[in-house]
Amino acid sequence: MIEQLSEGFFEIFEDGSFQKMDPSRLDNVSEDTSLGKYSSALGIDPLLIQSNGKTIVIDPGLGWGLDHRSSYNDTSSVVTNLDIFEISPEDVDLVILSHLHYDHMAGCTYVDENLKTQATFPNARYLVHKEEWEHALIQTGTKQGSKGATYNLDELYKLIAEKRVDFIDQNIYSPVQGISLIKTGGHTPGHLIAKIIDEEEVFYFLGDLVPTEYHLNHYAMKQIDWDPIQAKKAKRAVLNHATEESATLFFYHSLFQKSGRISLNKKNQFTLSQPPRR
Repeated sequence: MIEQLSEGFFEIFEDGSFQKMDPSRLDNVSEDTSLGKYSSALGIDPLLIQSNGKTIVIDPGLGWGLDHRSSYNDTSSVVTNLDIFEISPEDVDLVILSHLHYDHMAGCTYVDENLKTQATFPNARYLVHKEEWEHALIQTGTKQGSKGATYNLDELYKLIAEKRVDFIDQNIYSPVQGISLIKTGGHTPGHLIAKIIDEEEVFYFLGDLVPTEYHLNHYAMKQIDWDPIQAKKAKRAVLNHATEESATLFFYHSLFQKSGRISLNKKNQFTLSQPPRR
C-alpha cells in the first residue's frame, strides 16, 4: 500500500515562516496581492508505505497540532492522517527524511503535557543522510542563505540523544526490500529521494528535488537550492530514468496534481497521467 497524506495548504514567506492558508485563495490568484509577491502557496504531503510487513512514513511534515494544547487543533497532521487508515504512531517502523528543512521533519516529535519533547513514532527508526546532518549543524544558528524553509534541529536532538536516528553514508541505500534511498544533493547537500518498487510498478518520492508538478519542466529553485547546478543535473537524470520506467511520481508540495505517471509528450516535455488506483 502506498498512500499520499496531506496536512493541507500553507503560505510560506521569505523568512521561512508558515501560515495555514484557505485553499479558496487559489481560485483567484491574479487578484491576490500577496501570493507570488510576498509569499508562495504550497501543500505538505507526507507519504505512507506498507510493504513487507513494515509501516513507513516519508517526511512527516510540520506536525502542527501534535503539541499538547496546540493552537492548531483544527489542522491535519501525520497522526490524524494515519488514523484514517487505522494506523497508530506506535505502528510505524521507519521514518525516512528526505532532508532536514523543518517543513519536512518537524512532525518527528511533539511536546507532551509535561512540556517534554517526545518521539511522534516511539517504535520507529529515523533515517537521514549523514552529510545532511553535518550540513544542518553548520547552518543552524547562522543566517541561512536560501529563501524558503530553513533548518531548526530542536526536533531532532531528542531523537539523536535517544539513539533513534540512523545516519546513511551511502549514495544508494536500501532500508527494506523494494525501497531505495538515493542521494541527489542539490536542494541540500544530503538530499534523498526514494524509489519504491511494488511488484512490477515503480514509484518515486522526490522530496524537494522536484517539489511540484510545475517543476517538471521549469527550474524555479535557483534561490532556494543549495547547489543549483547539481539540483538540475540530478533532476534531469531522475526524471529520465522515471520516464523510461513509466514510474509514478509523488510530489510533496503540490497544490493541484499531487501524483501521476510520467511520460514525454510530442513536444518532448514531461507530462503526467493518473495511474490506475491500486
